[in-house]
Amino acid sequence: METLLLDTDDVDANASMAEIVPAVRDAFAAYERGDAQMPAKSYIDLPQYNGDFRSMPAYLDAGEWDAAGIKWVNAHPDNPDSFDLPTVMGTMIYSDPENAYPLAIMDGTVLTMKRTGAAAAVATDALAVADATSVGIVGAGVQSYTQLEAISQVRDITEVVVSDLREERITRFIERFGDEFDVRAGSISEAGHCDILSTVTPVEDPIVGPDDLGPHTHVNAMGADAAGKHELADRLLLAAKLVIDDYAQTTHSGEINVPWNAGVLDDDDLYGEIGEIVTGAKAGRVEADDVTVFDSTGLAIQDVAAAHVVYEHAAERGSGTAFDLLGV
Repeated sequence: METLLLDTDDVDANASMAEIVPAVRDAFAAYERGDAQMPAKSYIDLPQYNGDFRSMPAYLDAGEWDAAGIKWVNAHPDNPDSFDLPTVMGTMIYSDPENAYPLAIMDGTVLTMKRTGAAAAVATDALAVADATSVGIVGAGVQSYTQLEAISQVRDITEVVVSDLREERITRFIERFGDEFDVRAGSISEAGHCDILSTVTPVEDPIVGPDDLGPHTHVNAMGADAAGKHELADRLLLAAKLVIDDYAQTTHSGEINVPWNAGVLDDDDLYGEIGEIVTGAKAGRVEADDVTVFDSTGLAIQDVAAAHVVYEHAAERGSGTAFDLLGV
């Protein structure tokens, strides 16, 4: 038996967003049904390097397929300036759940970006107004690209407003998407008054307040993935219809972690988990003028679902490098 080694280009070539989005939706549904196992994400904090590692294992049974894997991923914000490396890098081991053979070892960096965008798309499809045509992006780093790519799979997006402290990031974003959408730079408030807003920053002091949003804006809060991170003002969170990806993770390290641990938010402030909505256990958007927030920490089941899509296509197309890892 052989294991596929899939680099960044291999993963990107075999990770069609049109297929990653429904696979991630299936993963949320499997988790809600109890057809997935996902131990809590574990952290190794490295304050001396201004970074951390996370290990993320999972198994899920989506009905027509099942899959297992583990991702080893970091977050080192100083990497771009200090080492010319991405802030987030990951390695995914994708295994056959029947016999545990490692089917693939693949780059997890692109995988993370793809499945993070896909999670926002699933939430957007459930919570944004049906006729949404505009997207605001706060934070024009690498994660912002897959936010727009994925969200445009579930809504007919024409207008994009992007906000970032670094003008060169905005320039790169506009150059990338200017031929596909009407893209312009704008303030946080201008981005927030779009139909959909995705925030993808690592800040610890909130930068988006309730006055920065329109009356029906849906917000994908994607940046907070570790304790202390906090992009949205507490008053915004208290007033919004608040949907989370996983209770344990969001209360520990999601957008709600800071106000939650300060006693500002509690269980009564949570509408539900995204899995409840995609399975129909709870309704998504009901009122046209609701402000909705999806608090996404990123779940291991998303990585496994995305890795499944990548591996199946790579195996069919002969992508990557096959090698005998175990000598069996």
